[in-house]
Amino acid sequence: MAVEPCVVTVAGLEKLRTRLKRLKEVERSQNVRDIEEARAHGDLKENAEYHAAKERQGFIDGELRMIEDKLSRVRVIDPTQLDGTRVKFGATVVLLDVDKNEEVTYQIVGEDEADIGRGSISYLAPIARALIGRDEGDEIVFAAPGGKRSYEIVEVRYE
Repeated sequence: MAVEPCVVTVAGLEKLRTRLKRLKEVERSQNVRDIEEARAHGDLKENAEYHAAKERQGFIDGELRMIEDKLSRVRVIDPTQLDGTRVKFGATVVLLDVDKNEEVTYQIVGEDEADIGRGSISYLAPIARALIGRDEGDEIVFAAPGGKRSYEIVEVRYE
């Protein structure tokens, strides 16, 4: 069974590296101090602070392993090195919502860097899957949680 790569943009790679660094240098160190401080309070069986700190340690270690695993499988795609009018990973796509006659803009990114509030969507999202491989001028129809949606691809940029 082949292991899937973790696909990210250059910005997504930097975000993963920054999170890993913060976990190792800030959060883990603080957690160790919290555990030591809680131990100093005495009886560990009934020490809620100690148990909370140990639980937090488990979450931190799990997130560290997850990020390190992703970084070991990372495949970076730099959108600035791409061009054309076909939608690919990393593309910024201007869409016309056919039903509302409104434009929306999304960049197709890796799942760890997706943030709908900032206009970035995971390549695994239904709309992204409907867009990838299509060209400017194409109309797409896809099943959204609120029902079928129709968009026209107005522009494809790689920035």
